[in-house]
Amino acid sequence: MAPTSALSGADGQIRPAGVQGLFHADSRALSQAVLLVDGHEPEAIGYAPAGAGRSRFTSLARRLGDRTPDPTVRIDRVREIAPTGMSERVEIASTASMTVTATVSVALGCDFASIDVVKSGGVGRAGDGVRTGPGQVTWQSGGIRVVATGAGASVAGESLEWQVTLAPRSRVVLYWDVLVEDPEAVVAAPRGELEWSVPGVTAADRRLTRMLDQALDDLTSLRLTETATPGDTFLGAGVPWFLTLFGRDSLWAASMMLPLGTGLAAGTLRTLARRQGTRLDPATGEAPGKILHELRRNEFVEPAHNVRLPAAYYGTIDATPLWISLLHDAWRWGLAEAEVAALLPHLERALGWLRDHADPDGDGFVEYIDASGQGLANQGWKDSGDSVRFRHGGTAEAPIALVEVQGYAYRAARQGAALLDAFGRPGAAEWREYAAALAERFRAAFWVDGPHGRYPALALDRDKQPVDALTSNIGHLLGTGLLSEEETAQVARLLAGPAMAAGFGLRTMSAEDGGFSTLSYHCGSIWPHDTAIVIAGLAREGYGEQAALLADGLLSAAETFGYRLPELFAGDDRASVIRPVPYPAACRPQAWSAAAAVTIAHAAVGLYPDVPGGRAVLRPLSGAPLGAVSVRGLRIGEARVDVHVDHDGKAAATGLPAGMSLS
Repeated sequence: MAPTSALSGADGQIRPAGVQGLFHADSRALSQAVLLVDGHEPEAIGYAPAGAGRSRFTSLARRLGDRTPDPTVRIDRVREIAPTGMSERVEIASTASMTVTATVSVALGCDFASIDVVKSGGVGRAGDGVRTGPGQVTWQSGGIRVVATGAGASVAGESLEWQVTLAPRSRVVLYWDVLVEDPEAVVAAPRGELEWSVPGVTAADRRLTRMLDQALDDLTSLRLTETATPGDTFLGAGVPWFLTLFGRDSLWAASMMLPLGTGLAAGTLRTLARRQGTRLDPATGEAPGKILHELRRNEFVEPAHNVRLPAAYYGTIDATPLWISLLHDAWRWGLAEAEVAALLPHLERALGWLRDHADPDGDGFVEYIDASGQGLANQGWKDSGDSVRFRHGGTAEAPIALVEVQGYAYRAARQGAALLDAFGRPGAAEWREYAAALAERFRAAFWVDGPHGRYPALALDRDKQPVDALTSNIGHLLGTGLLSEEETAQVARLLAGPAMAAGFGLRTMSAEDGGFSTLSYHCGSIWPHDTAIVIAGLAREGYGEQAALLADGLLSAAETFGYRLPELFAGDDRASVIRPVPYPAACRPQAWSAAAAVTIAHAAVGLYPDVPGGRAVLRPLSGAPLGAVSVRGLRIGEARVDVHVDHDGKAAATGLPAGMSLS
């Protein structure tokens, strides 16, 4: 449960190697927690999640009990993560015909490694655990204090030990826990109830309900608030590397969650508004009106990539227009007018950034370059150093104007204008003119010819040449309004083609391009959130068959990952592998990957409200390609709305707010 997480093997053992550990905020609190029975590790046989923040690991003590083919001593290790630590219940059950005795121990260790050190493959300074009470070991480094306590245990070095005796057909339960005291952490667990409703979903495709159940558990475990201002909740991006505030990630996840309520969107908007840029600072990427990229306790360092990010870092080209769009969309879903009005000064400053700082060379496109030399070379959602590539495989040079960011800017300008008009503030005409001019420039500069017809290029490079790889980025243009009907049809056709959609979802790059690799971070892998964004755009534009194709890919992938979709996975053809190949360092759970399940359920029923306009559109996926779906407990403002779509695609909604018309 954020800001705490635990990474272990499938056997439940936390070993002092790799990325395993109990993490709190940006620090590793335990680097080892290995369960031993008479000095030996038990034989692992099973693992299963057991609810939000809970897991069960099952193993056998083969050396104990009757000497028969059937095991007679079973161990269930039930782990529960809390915002300030972890607890375990160790259940040992014997069906042996004899009395069993054993020494059960948990060997512990603590290295206080920061998350950037762990990500780079390093380790911290091993702490020296001190016995501080009966069954208690304590480690301390600076302001962080870690206390492990075993009920009824003795302490041997840095291990907790129990002497266990089991009569025939009996069981014993052992308890131990870890408490982390970290007053300097910048994020904490929020108090209070969930900011969203938990819907009731029935579907002919049972994969959808299972995926959604797991996703909502994971999203609950990723809730965070700032320590200094604890009143607003946002979602931490992912475990373990990004369990903190991330502008882009937190905004997209909140946007995907809008069908379940506006509370998370409001908290995310306010949190980021408080940290909106006020000055020009090349070292941090800050600029007046700009929305933050990420927030950490200390700077984040990756020596192998010459990356040194300040604790508060603004190196993102898309978070600011995404913030504007979330404010607008939350307003349409029923965010209270008083809450919207309170954020309008921040809206105007965000629009000011778009006008004054988003286009440094004045060519009319939103672009980025890392001025510090130690920040992120690429500052869109595909932020790896090699992600912006030409069709032949070469890498583009900055400044770079990304295709999807032009769509975000176009949409943000139009939506910002709508908000300014609705609340009687000046400037709307300027932003409609901005959007119209951007659309004209975009159509002239971005469209290129490829083997399968024309499509928008991935980006423009420093020489204003189109970076002509075919990528998933163009799918983010769907629903922004930047494309004509004919252009939308062409983009939908290409994205649903085998070069892009033959895997378990949408590939980040066409398999026919020179930079493609199934295990590249951004050039051929599949990201569930990316696929979900495109599913939402296709559904909104009426391309139900293409949306269903991509949704089926994610649902099939979810089955193989225990319905907990990771940050990304390999982009292999479904015809060549029976299950997706994991990406080694993927976060899991990841907020926007989990929220993809909400997006698929919402696209299936297709309810699009406009509370200020007093109307709603009901447009389910055409032909009900996912089968009959019912979602009970969608939220429009304070109203609880139920939508049912039958096998023929006919939809009905009940519980709409009073006075709202439906079309």
